[in-house]
Amino acid sequence: MLYASTATGRTDSLLNMATILGESQRNNDRDGLTGALGAHDGRFIQVIEGQSGVLDSLLRRLAGDPRHRDIVILDRRPITQRQFSGWSMASSRLGPESATALDRLMATPDTSALEIIALLRETLEVEAVRAA
Repeated sequence: MLYASTATGRTDSLLNMATILGESQRNNDRDGLTGALGAHDGRFIQVIEGQSGVLDSLLRRLAGDPRHRDIVILDRRPITQRQFSGWSMASSRLGPESATALDRLMATPDTSALEIIALLRETLEVEAVRAA
């Protein structure tokens, strides 16, 4: 599942993001979910992988989360293999190039969710290489 939402707090705050990521990782570990969260310019974009019923429960929880609003499901489909299996919730830090690419993708009506997911995945891989 891929969704976007409007943040109610600052997306450039390390404390805000660390809090969200910590909670997400604990909950996702418990629920068997994997994924990545991107934050940029007052918006969240998140890909979440897991069992359909668990995703439904997550959506109900997210709807009541005061840290964001205007949740829009961009795509939801069954998958045969997880793209983010190594991360209960990875933080996809969007640098200037990635942020520009995300803005372009989000503004293009015929953008596929797979393109956005690929951008998040690529950003994670670049960060992993930099950290090594």
